[in-house]
Amino acid sequence: MAEAITDRHVVAVLRPFVRASGPLVDRLRESNPFGLRDSELEGLLGKLATIKAPGTAAWAAMSVEDRDEWWINRVGRFTALLASVPGIGGALADRLPIQDALGAAGQGLLLCALAGEHGFTSVEDRVRLLAWVLFERDVDPTPREPDEDARTEELKVEGGTMKAVARTVWKLGRMLWGLGDELGKRPQGRLHHKALGMLPVVGLVGDYLGERSALRKVRTRALQWFDGIQ
Repeated sequence: MAEAITDRHVVAVLRPFVRASGPLVDRLRESNPFGLRDSELEGLLGKLATIKAPGTAAWAAMSVEDRDEWWINRVGRFTALLASVPGIGGALADRLPIQDALGAAGQGLLLCALAGEHGFTSVEDRVRLLAWVLFERDVDPTPREPDEDARTEELKVEGGTMKAVARTVWKLGRMLWGLGDELGKRPQGRLHHKALGMLPVVGLVGDYLGERSALRKVRTRALQWFDGIQ
């Protein structure tokens, strides 16, 4: 019988994840690692992501809701593309379900980005947010494990290329995979997305749509959490 996952175990995984996600979110905010126009994958939000980008006057004039939408587009497009890149997880991809690993990492990245837009910048706040939204847990985020700094350093983004950023996201997903069945609690896409995702060839479309749908559920739960602790 598998050992039960405790709140302390969840926090031990989420603290390095959150600390490492900060620089990665900054990288996603400040650049387009794919060299793609957003209209290629999301016509409705294409101009929002390419013109109203963080650091611009247009961004400063945007509402928080519009910024949230920008992040859903950016993170959703990012994680969907990662899932379609052959071999991004190396040998580990052959042993671990990459959809769950990258899906959880993508949701965690989105939550860290949304937290910043809503004024929640501390590691502790973000750990609580991720635990509540992804794993339905209300945790004490303060305990630090002796190896936390080392585990965070292992997740550091090395280089600014698409492949470098993608490998970092994979490492984040691999760390979350240590939570086992807890990953099943994360927001999921609709049943028809899952059914489509099981089909050959078109499965990637189902996975993509499912993860995009799940990210919107993540935002809904995040807003509930933000409102609940004001």
